[in-house]
Amino acid sequence: MRDVGSAGGFFVKRVSLLGLRPAGYLALAALGLGMLAEAQTTPAAPAQTRNNISASSYIALGNLYYSKGQYDSAYVAFRAASENDPRSTEALLGLGRSQTRLRLYAPAIETLRRLVGMDARNFSAHLALSQSYVAQYVGTTDRAAVAGNLDEALKVLGEAEVLQNDSAVLWNERSIIYKLKGDYARAIEMSRRASTIDPNDSVILYNLGDLYQASGNSAMALESLQKAVIADPTDAQARAYYGKLLLLSGNPNAARLELAQAERLAPNNAYAVGQYGVYGYLTKDNTLARIKLTQALKLDPLRYPEFYYYLGRLEMDSGLVKEAKADFTKAAALASTNSEYFYWLGRAQEASGDKGAARLAYGQALSLNPNMKVAQDGLSRVK
Repeated sequence: MRDVGSAGGFFVKRVSLLGLRPAGYLALAALGLGMLAEAQTTPAAPAQTRNNISASSYIALGNLYYSKGQYDSAYVAFRAASENDPRSTEALLGLGRSQTRLRLYAPAIETLRRLVGMDARNFSAHLALSQSYVAQYVGTTDRAAVAGNLDEALKVLGEAEVLQNDSAVLWNERSIIYKLKGDYARAIEMSRRASTIDPNDSVILYNLGDLYQASGNSAMALESLQKAVIADPTDAQARAYYGKLLLLSGNPNAARLELAQAERLAPNNAYAVGQYGVYGYLTKDNTLARIKLTQALKLDPLRYPEFYYYLGRLEMDSGLVKEAKADFTKAAALASTNSEYFYWLGRAQEASGDKGAARLAYGQALSLNPNMKVAQDGLSRVK
């Protein structure tokens, strides 16, 4: 799922640049190169240098970099701002969001907790803290270590609701959390409420469609994704998902048009590129599938286990068992609750002659889905 205003992540991208006109962006960016260089000088120098540059200038620069997706540079700017003015709520908010984008989850949570402690009525701070808890939960393979994160996130959102109960972002965040908890009925309820508040937000419509699809209501999913594309024709993520659903509904020609357009809109969006690759695999265009799936995984190697899975399927079809085994292993590691990925890992292990590893993979598939007959058959073959 996606958060409101995000480009496929958890954080709001509609960042204020302190009223700068477009010409001001270029001047600020040019100034920023020097400022960031100064901010990263030797440990003894920064304090004197930063005292000559206002925290608000660093914040404006951080917002600019953040809006462009340059989170490492945004982090440096917001850190400099917070060191210049430790009481600046804008600096801490930007720092916490940037830390989470960089997967510095524990520091991000610490930063945002401090911000909420300083300014208990800061609605954006509560949202960012909730999102950071969720990002840490999603981004770790050891879910037991962060088992309480989703409840903590809901608690923070409860505090945020007291401050502003008519925020579509808030209800969308709740929807994301309930989906992660496996409560699809509650997640759909929350997503519908978000959509009632802001019926033309493409990301909310995307999330609602994703929930319908996950709960087996393909018709409603397709309708919601179509609305998302109409609401924002430039949203490559929504268009790619819409194309995927068109393909699954038996309309490959329309699907190809949407997926090709999504890639044109965002050639560096791993999701859009990868879904075009999935289309290639499902329509038996193996060249397209291999090129696009490989390209997507280079763009983002950790976020989309589905693309490793389909690349593995393609490799199995081509007799490349060693490569398939490696890709199914990655898919299963990134999506450890997906029985299909473990089943195909078992198939690859079996094909490579490693019956012991195949037994483990088939067994894991069955532990996740006890009624999976193909996994039962596979386990019988390697006993």
